[in-house]
Amino acid sequence: MKTRYVIIIASLLICSAFTIPGSHPSDESGMTEQRLYTELYIWGGEDQDVYLGKLNGSKYDSESIWNKYGKYGNKYNSNSIWNEYGKYGGEYSQYSPFNKYASHPPVLRDRNGKFYGYFTVSRYKAKRADYDIIDFICGNYESIREDVDEWYEKVFD
Repeated sequence: MKTRYVIIIASLLICSAFTIPGSHPSDESGMTEQRLYTELYIWGGEDQDVYLGKLNGSKYDSESIWNKYGKYGNKYNSNSIWNEYGKYGGEYSQYSPFNKYASHPPVLRDRNGKFYGYFTVSRYKAKRADYDIIDFICGNYESIREDVDEWYEKVFD
């Protein structure tokens, strides 16, 4: 039971770690931001029908891209964005977020299917997901894939 509470608390902390543009307190630049409390799911493939894991899940969540022992956080799994030789993680794959010329990069959706943008390194892709965590991953993916655990701590602590 104790473990369950730790996981729930960790999930809540993760969800509050990143911001999305929106309507809440302004900072000194006059921009507004809203905390991201929604779990976002990564979907890949030509029709975005291949599940690739949770973007902002806990490192203990079996579906999280941050769980190196889970299906989606393991760099050797074919459906992991961390697999540099895979369809969804390779720099030359049309389905990878890390190919700036990808014709079908993954998308982010919530549990109800609401679209939150494309997950891609390309800053020129229309409807690119505009979140701090996407910028961070896209700027560091080569290092992240080598040690997801270490980077999880850097991102969420």
